[in-house]
Amino acid sequence: MKKIVLGMSGLFCLLAPLPSLAEEENPCLGCHISRTPGIVNQWKASRHFEMGVACLDCHQADPKDADAFKHNGFTLAVLVTPRDCARCHEKEVAEQKGSHHAKSGQILGSLDNLLGEVVGGIPAVNAGCRQCHGSRVDIGPDGKPTLETWPNTGMGRINPDGSMGSCSACHARHEFSKAQARQPEACGKCHLGPDHPQIEVWNESKHGVMYHADREKMHLDRDSWSAGKDYFSGPTCSSCHMGAAGSQPVTHDVGERISWTLRPAVSLKLNLVVYADNEKEDVLGEKADLPKPGTVQKTKSGERKVISVLTWQDRRANMQEVCRQCHDQGFVKGAYAQFDDVVTLYDDKFAKPGRAILEELRKAGRITPADFDDPIEWTWYEIWHHQGRRARHGAAMQGPDYTWWHGLYEVSKAFYEEYIPQAKELAGPELSKQIMNEYLFSQAGHLWYRDGLSKEALEKIRRFYEDRYHQ
Repeated sequence: MKKIVLGMSGLFCLLAPLPSLAEEENPCLGCHISRTPGIVNQWKASRHFEMGVACLDCHQADPKDADAFKHNGFTLAVLVTPRDCARCHEKEVAEQKGSHHAKSGQILGSLDNLLGEVVGGIPAVNAGCRQCHGSRVDIGPDGKPTLETWPNTGMGRINPDGSMGSCSACHARHEFSKAQARQPEACGKCHLGPDHPQIEVWNESKHGVMYHADREKMHLDRDSWSAGKDYFSGPTCSSCHMGAAGSQPVTHDVGERISWTLRPAVSLKLNLVVYADNEKEDVLGEKADLPKPGTVQKTKSGERKVISVLTWQDRRANMQEVCRQCHDQGFVKGAYAQFDDVVTLYDDKFAKPGRAILEELRKAGRITPADFDDPIEWTWYEIWHHQGRRARHGAAMQGPDYTWWHGLYEVSKAFYEEYIPQAKELAGPELSKQIMNEYLFSQAGHLWYRDGLSKEALEKIRRFYEDRYHQ
């Protein structure tokens, strides 16, 4: 672990602000004021500078550290890890430790990882996937990170000291601004695009519209930043997932208030088990068998003591308390009911039948066990991983265009016009009839595909266009 410098600047956790001492006693400035002026000026604009925190307070290393190297008479490390930050920000790092952000670098074995490394290639992974998810940072013989693994500010970066995460993914070096981390653009680096377009959904939502209209009223740089109290217009990602609201304190576990996981093909409810070492584990399922606080559980990393359990209802109640700072109970209940209905519609009508049909084809030997070597597997992947996620995220964040046109419309189009025809061709007449009857035509919502629209529905459409457009 890196050492705290013993000097006036090293006493920053105990003393009043000492900006002049931090600057005067900082031996790094002589070179870096001309070599990297941007870094120096960012630091001078930071709260760290105000509190007398100098470069060595964060970057000085123990010679035994894996990433330690000699530089102008000092032993330094390039990386500043959550373990280093925990010397002063213990609570924040403890909350972050077991979060999805901290674990986002552990995607080995996933379909996403397979696509990136095998179908794409390692250079694309280094400059793409790992810049959001993070990856293991390897250290070369000179004590510095290797070029293949650095720079990397991925949220789940696996650091040489064993800690996971990167505080600077949100609080960018070297200003480490809380105002910056509270703005949606901080999240938009990663939470965008075809498979998880949260920033785009939020921008089209009423929350996003109000934020952009009233941004100057958001008081983003205040120490106290509680929804409904310090601001009341246009909540950001941070407001709902991390911010103080009512009895909810600030948290650096961004997933703590999420009650659905919308990442897999079929959505699942999320329960949370918190262990004594600050590690956390999601337990999936609406009726999951949950451990009791105080018990010792076997986990992949050994035995751990459970200190608390949050059911999916608890997590939802915590998020709804945030909502109620600006909305009444009826509004909140209605928004969640509409969200749940979309998730259930997607799961029951498309995701569960689609997954079952693919398994029937694999079991019958009509497609191979390998992923992505049959066209239907690409079609299915994009239905749930792209279009299906967009629909569900759109409903979660009240983005109507993403719920329908970028979401369920594209799910439906791909399902009926690509996926089902591909499945029928692979299955052949006999198996095709069996799986269509079992997984599709057993649901009323799919009968239009077999029987067509009714005469009444077609006539209603004809009259609408005739009355409105005279054609």
